[in-house]
Amino acid sequence: MSRFEQAFSRGPALVCFLTAGDGDTAANLDALVAGGANVIELGMPFTDPMADGPAIQQANLRSLAKGTRTADILNMARAFRERHPEVPLVLMGYANPMTVRGPEWFAEQCAAAGVDGVICVDIPTEEDADLGPALRDKGVSLIRLATPTTDAARLPDVLKGSSGFIYYVSVAGITGMQQAAQGSIEQAVAALKAASDIPVAVGFGVRTPEQAREIAKVADGVVVGSALVDLVKQHGDDAPAAIRELTAALAEAVHTAR
Repeated sequence: MSRFEQAFSRGPALVCFLTAGDGDTAANLDALVAGGANVIELGMPFTDPMADGPAIQQANLRSLAKGTRTADILNMARAFRERHPEVPLVLMGYANPMTVRGPEWFAEQCAAAGVDGVICVDIPTEEDADLGPALRDKGVSLIRLATPTTDAARLPDVLKGSSGFIYYVSVAGITGMQQAAQGSIEQAVAALKAASDIPVAVGFGVRTPEQAREIAKVADGVVVGSALVDLVKQHGDDAPAAIRELTAALAEAVHTAR
């Protein structure tokens, strides 16, 4: 079994996001794992993160101000894999840093660092050739985004070539600002699961254990990002304790939802 298959085989999974280079990244990632996160998303800071709300935008700026580069992020990923050989790690970000040296270079570096999957927010399925084949050739999952505006006609194209899990963006907006109604989430998850056997994780706007528990009753995974990123802003290098505490509360809610 792949690391993704193992993570999602034990019931609803908690997927946690943090921005690389924001605060003490290694300690923060370790805190996520210690708190019970099943899958880690490591954000690649970018100057124009168009899908992200204020919390992650500011985290991007803090990281870039420290001089974080793609090479640094890959080193963080490599070190994480050495410390946590069983936990799936996803790089999430935008096309420019992933493709500026060529998709083959990026895919090779991801595979060498032990990265399991990549989420590229601004390469749609119609432009899969820009990154997808290179990742798949190296055994790295391309994790696609489905949204409330993904209709039945387009859904097969979104699912084609995707693996690891499907990330359902539950709101037509940016990260961390609002949460979709539970009823709409249930309908969307049911449609995705009817169309594919790939696990479905739901994110955008999930901040509390209570919200996470409700989503985990119907989805295979719950994604939390902005609430954790906010803790890095609040606590700086002292954030790991607070991150572990919130992650533990989220993990308990997700893992006991059913």
